[in-house]
Amino acid sequence: MIFDTLDNADRYASLNSRFAKAFAYLRTVDGTQELGRVDLEGDDCYAIVQAYETKPVEKALFEAHRKYIDVQFVHSGRETILWAPLAAMKEETMAFTEEKDAALWKLVPDVTPLHISGGQFAILYPEDAHAPCVEWDKPEQVFKVVVKVAVE
Repeated sequence: MIFDTLDNADRYASLNSRFAKAFAYLRTVDGTQELGRVDLEGDDCYAIVQAYETKPVEKALFEAHRKYIDVQFVHSGRETILWAPLAAMKEETMAFTEEKDAALWKLVPDVTPLHISGGQFAILYPEDAHAPCVEWDKPEQVFKVVVKVAVE
């Protein structure tokens, strides 16, 4: 897991050949993008533009992916992303499906909260279980882009 600001994104471009493309797109995000999928490099790198209200921690579930790395970028608003190592997941609520490239688990007691706000991103690898979209202090509107980057 990596947590940083978009200003420092170039230092991570060498970690995956598609990160430069992902960060170049994120630099164009101004909050007026249409919601939904944006292809950057077909199924190997695409963005999902989202707007939502954060949810209470009681409604959160951990997720993890196998085929994709998430680059979760908050343009505006703020939220908490709960992080824990995949090995700490105990109670599965949805078995892994290829179609969704995800499995889900109930919250575990030992988590690291990432407080993420406008201009910040988190890179979440397949070994990083994460519960996004959680309230920081109170419910808040968030404009966010998640870039799905294929694992190399």
